[in-house]
Amino acid sequence: MPLNEILSVYPLAFVVIALVVGLLVGSFLNVVIWRLPKMLEREWRQQALELLGLPTETPLPTYNLMLPHSQCPHCGHRIRAWENIPLISYVFLRGRCSSCATPISKRYPLTELACGLLSAFIAWHFGFGWPACLVLVLSWGLLAMSLIDAEHQLLPDVLVLPLIWLGLIVNSFELFVPLQDALWGAIAGYMALWSVFWLFKLITGKDGMGYGDFKLLAMFGAWGGWQVLPLTILLSSLVGALIGVILLRLRNAKTSTPIPFGPYLAIAGWIALLWGGQITDFYWQFVGLK
Repeated sequence: MPLNEILSVYPLAFVVIALVVGLLVGSFLNVVIWRLPKMLEREWRQQALELLGLPTETPLPTYNLMLPHSQCPHCGHRIRAWENIPLISYVFLRGRCSSCATPISKRYPLTELACGLLSAFIAWHFGFGWPACLVLVLSWGLLAMSLIDAEHQLLPDVLVLPLIWLGLIVNSFELFVPLQDALWGAIAGYMALWSVFWLFKLITGKDGMGYGDFKLLAMFGAWGGWQVLPLTILLSSLVGALIGVILLRLRNAKTSTPIPFGPYLAIAGWIALLWGGQITDFYWQFVGLK
């Protein structure tokens, strides 16, 4: 029996495979989350020097998602294959570098675990097929973007823009919504936050959010159509306001302290894509209009 038929007949097998693949992808996302901002900073620095007509820096050692090989940031110990098995290696090493015994950040196993569980849930929710595979790719990208934005307040175009195009491409086959809804969803998503940005700036003279947030909402419009945008904006605003206040209290920070909006937007958009119709129907029934 071909593999695709096995996964269709035995959905649990697809869930298990998605879990394992998700753990492996989570390990790679740790590399992306750590290295991509540094790679972009290098690139921007070189571009700024060229634009200003200043001498460019001497050629730097190769630094990308593949090279140099993973190593301990404290002692430089090269991470061997058996030390890089998702979750298992962290437990086996007791959360410490095998060379210098420096504690390994809990972010690494938590990212792997989150990616694995997220992948398994998507496989269970959609079942084997193209929708599940594509939403897996989308979810992996959202996880990476959210963690980068939370740490660096940056939503890299190199992650967001390909997912916008992918959403439009898959909906050209009407996999999730008609292409017309996806196209106008992308346009409306960008323009909605762009308008809020400029209105806030005209009133306060300050930037209320980054341009990456515009593109992220456009991406959700490209995947789920304009229909998911109101719920995405509402949920992200509510969750962002609630968690933002809590974080400000815990850190004793000022209200002017910038808080990344991307993670809240990513969570809200993901929920709207999967359950937007059911949530909207429940609301209309709750208020007695359906």
